[in-house]
Amino acid sequence: MTDSSAASPASAPARPLEQNVFDEWPANLRALFDGSSLADKTGFTASLLTVDTDGHVRTSLLSLGELYAPDSRTLCIALWPQARATRAIAQNARAALSFVCDAAFYQVQLRVLPLPCAPGDDTGLVYLTGSIDAGEAQSVRYARLTGGITFELQGEGSAVLERWERQLEHLKRAAAALSR
Repeated sequence: MTDSSAASPASAPARPLEQNVFDEWPANLRALFDGSSLADKTGFTASLLTVDTDGHVRTSLLSLGELYAPDSRTLCIALWPQARATRAIAQNARAALSFVCDAAFYQVQLRVLPLPCAPGDDTGLVYLTGSIDAGEAQSVRYARLTGGITFELQGEGSAVLERWERQLEHLKRAAAALSR
């Protein structure tokens, strides 16, 4: 991780914004996106930002059941084929993922390509693989971020967790097939 902290030299007044720039997932984010312990990570939401052909920024809210980091520089994503983000990524192969984790705001710029479906995949989802172009974590000394967009599963929560487990297994197999 490269630290480009915005803290000023001793002769200048301290700036409250701290920024850390990275091009590989920090350990805490690798653990977050490792595809394990989904029930313990329920509620986490990331915003996938894309730009459509009209120049409009579009947001898709994703859970950890749709995101998987197979290595230190990659993020695999599962999207519905009819999602606006799916179409926008097909057009420009770019996206940004924003979220709050460990009291910091993260934004990760991704270069995104299609990921072939794993054998036996019947989810109907589109799989993508994104490589980190640039990532940034921001925090301030005077306030601690306690959350971003979060959710609670309701009703058939166990069925949703089971679906996410299956989705992640397909993402893992598709990501593994890429590295062969």
